[in-house]
Amino acid sequence: MRRGFVTNPTATASTKIDAAVLKIAGVVVLGAIMSILDITVVSVALPTFQTEFNASYATVAWTMTGYTLALATVIPLTGWAADRFGTKRLYMVALALFTIGSGLCATADSIGQLIGWRVVQGLGGGMLMPLGMTMLTRAAGPERIGRLMAILGIPMLLGPITGPILGGWLIDDYSWHWIFLINLPIGVVALVYAALALPKDEAHPSESFDFLGMLMLSPGLALFLFGVSSWPEAGTFSATKVWLPMLIGGLLVISFVFYSFKPAHPLLDLRLFRNRKLTIATITLFVFIIAFMGAGLLFPSYFLQVGGESTLHAGLLMAPQGIGAMLTMPIAGMLADKVPVGRTVPFAMALIAAGFFTFTQVTADTSYWLLCGSLFVMGLGMGGTMMPIMTSALKTLGHAEVARGSTLVNILQQIGGSIGGAVMSVILTRQLNESDLVPGSNPPVTEAQLAIAAQHSDQIKAQVPPPLFEKGLDFVAESFATTFWVGFALVLLTFIPIAFLPRKKEPKAAGDDAAAGAATPVIVH
Repeated sequence: MRRGFVTNPTATASTKIDAAVLKIAGVVVLGAIMSILDITVVSVALPTFQTEFNASYATVAWTMTGYTLALATVIPLTGWAADRFGTKRLYMVALALFTIGSGLCATADSIGQLIGWRVVQGLGGGMLMPLGMTMLTRAAGPERIGRLMAILGIPMLLGPITGPILGGWLIDDYSWHWIFLINLPIGVVALVYAALALPKDEAHPSESFDFLGMLMLSPGLALFLFGVSSWPEAGTFSATKVWLPMLIGGLLVISFVFYSFKPAHPLLDLRLFRNRKLTIATITLFVFIIAFMGAGLLFPSYFLQVGGESTLHAGLLMAPQGIGAMLTMPIAGMLADKVPVGRTVPFAMALIAAGFFTFTQVTADTSYWLLCGSLFVMGLGMGGTMMPIMTSALKTLGHAEVARGSTLVNILQQIGGSIGGAVMSVILTRQLNESDLVPGSNPPVTEAQLAIAAQHSDQIKAQVPPPLFEKGLDFVAESFATTFWVGFALVLLTFIPIAFLPRKKEPKAAGDDAAAGAATPVIVH
């Protein structure tokens, strides 16, 4: 006998988003908001941590690195754990762990304690996104997954924008503790909501745990990302703390790749890449994440370091990007359910490239109206790019493959984002330090620029040593422009895998019905 799935015909006859599916989407969005906002909110608090705990920037940066490494460690376990314990129970455990970790972070009275509690947060936060994608994919089915993924995409795209605004407001008007305390009421509401709204799901305890795979993959990812995260601080790839963990981590991951095809139930099921649509979509997503997320971290930095804006104002200047994404994302979600993504994503990516090009031309005096308009155009493209690509990857999977597929996609996102951020930070740092090698190369600083620098000197000194006003804001702006050229080239590179995305609507596969949320397990002889 084998287990199969028979779909309720009344459930698949309609492609409308019903109340039951919206309840699940609401739970997932709450968890995603907490997880993603926390990353960007904490990033703007690093100078505050330096002051509060009398620590160096390299030390306080571990509040970000520790969280990232915890994510990398726990994400590979999520697919197995979801099948073993059930997505509802595991999602509630992840919510509870993240919420408890947030409360503990607020109680930290040393930088060591804060880093430790951030790791606890990361263990919970790392499971929220892949589990949320799994639940949405199973609930929506292949005919509605595009619209549901568009809902999930809202916090994914708005988090980097609203995070600096929220973080700047809480730190300026209250204290750094509130960037963590704000998660407590949201976490409690999300837990109660999850208990009431999420349907009971079945666990599959017969599947054995891949301990050997875990010993290779989780430490391998953690070591590799630790090396990548240390790159900007070291300033060179030749530093031992960069290349050695990357080498060891890379060898462990490669060893896992060869090993993973042997066990019946590997920790990460790389056999899914036999699905051509999934492979093309994940490659496209990986290149896009490296290009956009890496360079995207530099947009608010330009406003902070060249414009001398406060954290709150820099966050507000990023708002047009979120507005653009909100306008196109629902439309892109509906189109992803009806039109092959290969027909829509190229146009959306062209908007991103057009908006991105403006930043390759920035100077110290570039109009904010022009930059905000470019961010709006990029936002329009973002809303039509990321979630349709993820939809293309997941909608081809059967019900039993969804948890493993979601885990695979999230791991690639995490690696791509870390690599992109590290590469862009290293390039910018080298550009900013270049003037030290060329005496007299800096242009004179105007009185207006000196006034800006004097007004925000403490913030600027915390952001870029030596102080910007000693190097010249024109030179710093040129350094940003050079770095943006690299990001722009990576965006153009994304068009290569995009060309292979499906352009024809193919007949529904036999396993598609099994992915629907109304699927009911039966015994097939």
